[in-house]
Amino acid sequence: MDAQTWPVGFRCLLLLALVGSARSEGVQTCEEVRKLFQWRLLGAVRGLPDSPRAGPDLQVCISKKPTCCTRKMEERYQIAARQDMQQFLQTSSSTLKFLISRNAAAFQETLETLIKQAENYTSILFCNTYRNMALEAAASVQEFFTDVGLYLFGADVNPEEFVNRFFDSLFPLVYNRLINPAVTDSSLEYSECIRMARRDVSPFGNIPKRVMGQMGRSLLPSRTFLQALNLGIEVINTTDYLHFSKECSRALLKMQYCPHCQGLTLTKPCMGYCLNVMRGCLAHMAELNPHWHAYIRSLEELSDAMHGTYDIEHVLLNFHLLVNDAVLQAHLNGQKLLEQVNRICGRPVRTPTQSPRCSFDQSKEKHGMKTTTRNSEETLANRRKEFINSLRLYRSFYGGLADQLCANELAAADGLPCWNGEDIVKSYTQHVVGNGLKAQSGNPEVKVKGTDPVISQIIDKLKHVVQLLQGRSPKPDKWELLQLGSGGGMVEQVSGDCDDEDGCGGSGSGEVKRTLKITDWMPDDMNFSDVKQIHQTDTGSTLDTTGAGCAAATESMTFTLISVVMLLPGIW
Repeated sequence: MDAQTWPVGFRCLLLLALVGSARSEGVQTCEEVRKLFQWRLLGAVRGLPDSPRAGPDLQVCISKKPTCCTRKMEERYQIAARQDMQQFLQTSSSTLKFLISRNAAAFQETLETLIKQAENYTSILFCNTYRNMALEAAASVQEFFTDVGLYLFGADVNPEEFVNRFFDSLFPLVYNRLINPAVTDSSLEYSECIRMARRDVSPFGNIPKRVMGQMGRSLLPSRTFLQALNLGIEVINTTDYLHFSKECSRALLKMQYCPHCQGLTLTKPCMGYCLNVMRGCLAHMAELNPHWHAYIRSLEELSDAMHGTYDIEHVLLNFHLLVNDAVLQAHLNGQKLLEQVNRICGRPVRTPTQSPRCSFDQSKEKHGMKTTTRNSEETLANRRKEFINSLRLYRSFYGGLADQLCANELAAADGLPCWNGEDIVKSYTQHVVGNGLKAQSGNPEVKVKGTDPVISQIIDKLKHVVQLLQGRSPKPDKWELLQLGSGGGMVEQVSGDCDDEDGCGGSGSGEVKRTLKITDWMPDDMNFSDVKQIHQTDTGSTLDTTGAGCAAATESMTFTLISVVMLLPGIW
């Protein structure tokens, strides 16, 4: 035996000798018991026995030997045993709860930033391409993305309604500033009539329907994902403070503190004894295990499916491109729309006006913007993947909780003398039951009765959220979504991958390929005038548009268009 291992071995031998002595001859003083009782702040030591004596009034820690405990001590020990159990549960779940709560907060913060970035892209579109309607469009753009955020974070708003509201408010601007430029009606009634006519004349073709489809397919899964994470935190918080039955409390007292009454303050329970007590106390909690497993599996399936048309990052950051397509389509059909609006609303009172434009700060234009390219590992999809990989390790958390507590915290190591509920023994000889309610009928240490209403309520919530998660996960096979455009019925084949209708393939203005280079978020106080340029590259030319000035934060973006870039007359 070397110099390092000798002291450890000596202490173990000394401990065994002391335990053996205590077992054979009985404890002679209660001094250590009194010190530990006071150290745990269980009460004053006044009135506690100085030496072992008979304990006829004890209810749980009953022994034929003299005892260091009184009835009041036993009551205090029972409270301490329940508190210890709650502390063990909270410690065991702390890493899991932190994992979920941290990621729930991070996902919400990322989505908030993503919404702000998408709003900025849309505002930049108006400022740099449709500057004469930018200020008037600002309120509608802001309202639209506010509704997106409200819906994502659980508010009772309808995506179809706020998409329609956005395009309804956009049509009068496009009509007055682009189709019938530089003239307007002196009253609001005429603009309201144009707004109400939008759904009849369909100036934007099927693009509003496409936006509804994309928003529905991407926002709802993200909303459900966030709600499910919050439920996971609720489940853990509930089980951390679970109420223990009278039978469990007595069993915990007997296992943890009854040895103190015999002066055995360093003794730990036998592994089998600990498993019976803990599996009995946590039998109802173990019933959560299959539902918790299904919860994590459903989160994983939904996360895996959130790509392409189900990827909120792709949909929001490309929303401004669909808005641009919508405005282009209305402009191309301008003469037809002019005739339709005149039939519905009559001819306007033609009063020449000065079109309001974006404010422009020359001092900021020359400074440009500092941008830092985001790493691909920082995307929302990759964050979800990392989170799910970590969460997968906890799929059987509730099924193995009793065993984990005994192995890591409570039970004596193999081969050491241990407490069996009555005395110090070499090993526990009673039958050891399994986990779950059904296995507890033969538990020699804890009587488990009925069901726990709190656990039953949690199970119902988990079942419900699993149904929601599975309902938001698209099936592998393609499904059909009926969409009605301006020209009649159209059936769109939709899958999890990005397709033509979602802005990754063809569109009404020609074959389009769009890629987006995402850069880090800019400070909230940065003005659009800090934007240096937008690069729009078609098949043979490059257009650099310098300008800015809408009052909101933004960042630069790069996208590729394989199409004809149309510079429309009258929009500057």
